[in-house]
Amino acid sequence: MGSAQTVGAVIGALEDAYPLSWAEQWDRVGLVLGERSAEVHRVLLAVDPTVSVAREAIERDAQLLITHHPLLLRGASFLPADDGKGAVVTALLRHGTALWCGHTNVDRSTRGTVGAWLNALDLQDAAPLVPGEEPAQAAHDSHRFGLGAVGTLPVATTVGELTSMIAQLVPTTARGILHTGDAARPVRRVAVCPGAGDSFLDAAVAAEADVYITSDLRHHPALEHLESAVEPSAVPALIDVPHAASEALWLPLAQQLLTEALPGMEVLLSEHTTDPWSGRAA
Repeated sequence: MGSAQTVGAVIGALEDAYPLSWAEQWDRVGLVLGERSAEVHRVLLAVDPTVSVAREAIERDAQLLITHHPLLLRGASFLPADDGKGAVVTALLRHGTALWCGHTNVDRSTRGTVGAWLNALDLQDAAPLVPGEEPAQAAHDSHRFGLGAVGTLPVATTVGELTSMIAQLVPTTARGILHTGDAARPVRRVAVCPGAGDSFLDAAVAAEADVYITSDLRHHPALEHLESAVEPSAVPALIDVPHAASEALWLPLAQQLLTEALPGMEVLLSEHTTDPWSGRAA
């Protein structure tokens, strides 16, 4: 078993790197369950605090579960144990496992989801996709970069080749990675927004990206984007990555951060995929 820390020490390292003040006002980030003074020997990192992930934390004897998505983003008045969220709360409290959630505060950090994609794609001369956010520095070499990014690939590729590369980077899902248009379309300038990013389609156009990588692209916004110009090359091609898969790239960064900040503590990555789709038919 690894060296003992406290819940307070672990979440202190997280919140030093990903200040809660960096989160959107509507967000719900921070310590959800648990005592700050409780001992922690083992931490489990996951994208979503689902029932299966809570059970995994208990089975692997983790005293702290850290997830990217909040458990109660919309709030709840009732948490009975036969409800999914109630079951998560009941199981974690019974086992003495604390829960900390980071979300949009992590999204805009160079050691968060946007940083994970900057590293994965090796984007050069990268800038925030959504302009106007003041840079800021936090602890553990974390910098507030902003929401989404746009930059240049070190070597030109195509939409099809980039889609295949992304499929190798992110966890495998039943749906896989989707792209629009001609697979042979050349790509050099890339825009990316981990998680749901159809609200930034106009920003990707304004950034003159060849392709925009994001998640949860709905039919009408995607089609209207593509149909906004007669010539397909006048707007970015789209690559749609399953939401949980796109944000799972952050987990190894968080693992490295905690391992460096709190030597000797075990930091595990969840073995569960929290993508809701489990199968497909062609």
